[in-house]
Amino acid sequence: MIKDNQKYFNRIHLLVDAIVVAISYILAWYLKFASPFSNIDPSVGVLSRQTYFEALYVIVPGYVLLYYYFSLYTPKRATVHKYEIINIIQANTIGMILLMVGLYVVEQINFSRSMIAMFYGINIVLTTIFRSLIRMSLQFFRKKGYNLKYILLVGYSRAAEEYINRINANPQWGYVVRGILDDFVPSGTVYKGVKVVGTIGNLLYILPENKLDEIAITLSLKDYDRLEYIVDLCEKSGVHTKFIPDYNSLFPSRPYTEDLMGLAVVNIRYVPLTNTLNWIVKRIMDIVVSLIGIVVSSPIMIASAIAIKCSSKGPIIFKQERIGLHNKPFLMYKFRTMEVQKPGAEKKGWTVKDDPRVTKVGKLLRRTSMDELPQLFNILKGDMSVVGPRPERPQFVEKFKEEIPRYMVKHQVRPGLTGWAQINGYRGDTSIKRRIECDIFYIENWTMSFDIKIMFLTLFKGFINKNAY
Repeated sequence: MIKDNQKYFNRIHLLVDAIVVAISYILAWYLKFASPFSNIDPSVGVLSRQTYFEALYVIVPGYVLLYYYFSLYTPKRATVHKYEIINIIQANTIGMILLMVGLYVVEQINFSRSMIAMFYGINIVLTTIFRSLIRMSLQFFRKKGYNLKYILLVGYSRAAEEYINRINANPQWGYVVRGILDDFVPSGTVYKGVKVVGTIGNLLYILPENKLDEIAITLSLKDYDRLEYIVDLCEKSGVHTKFIPDYNSLFPSRPYTEDLMGLAVVNIRYVPLTNTLNWIVKRIMDIVVSLIGIVVSSPIMIASAIAIKCSSKGPIIFKQERIGLHNKPFLMYKFRTMEVQKPGAEKKGWTVKDDPRVTKVGKLLRRTSMDELPQLFNILKGDMSVVGPRPERPQFVEKFKEEIPRYMVKHQVRPGLTGWAQINGYRGDTSIKRRIECDIFYIENWTMSFDIKIMFLTLFKGFINKNAY
């Protein structure tokens, strides 16, 4: 049982962080003023060692408070390590800024700014290393069966199954599900090694035994009328209670909530690009990248145009109606890669392997994605973005919106020349369902750095398309 372990662990963690901050600061001072590589003349505007070290009385507790503010003392059993590193960098960046501002306010011009910069870098590195070692040690002990957290699930549902799946797949979290209580699934029913051990009424006898660390309420939707009663029962016992909704498939992984004078409102779909500032930043990036792309790729586009014109009859540019932002149609440009067809013939379906309609030049253009280059002009016009879900033809939009859950979510942002789905290999004749999952992940988790990452990966793995026929 580990009901009280977290608070003791946090105290130790706090002490370790305080020591690391002090060591980082002292090491920065040593490298700046006392190391063999230092060329500082102590007689010229250099503060005494005592003055520098007295600053630790403010810096150490200040950084601990910053770490607390950036959630670095919350339980991390199931958190992603990169988010902890990001929080460490953010906390140290704010700390450095506050330190600089403080020196300016007290008019202390002789306090070495370069030493503060060194402290900033050293502290990030050392804090990350020590916290990584602590995380790895805890995960090791949990895999060995120590420091475990015992959980009882109340309600058998899809949410319960998903919760068990994730716990079984991540033993380093140290969670152990003791069983499930449900009024409708027979006792003895087993899912992935977890057994239904009784009815929900058994809580009256189980909770007083005080042998559980957590209760996870995983009721199915039809049983939500009992939610208030179960929460009240669990909280009276003092056991930590969490709620895992049975409608996760409808919500994003990190739902966006609003507070309307104390009333919590959960948005079914949070789209960062609905924020005006985000939209402007992305649009500026699209204009800059498309202009650079047009200039850089102009020799390739000219050569492609000549090859298309010389190899087959018909126009160089193929215009096709696609569905874009807010379900509005637009004409998407591509280099023509097929023989000219009768009106309406191209609407019958996708190209398939060894499609006789594809020209020899067109096959090369498709394989290397060079047929997509004219879409840089779509981006410049504002029909498309550099990064986003790929646009689809109207007839397939009508088909997929009835067959694929949440398919239409992709139209809440501009379609893209490249995207997260394409980077993960979902191009051409591949799973539409998996493609939409990638698109929705991108839409809900958009950041400028995510766009840059996708553009960078496109340079290395996004152009050659093995599924392009």
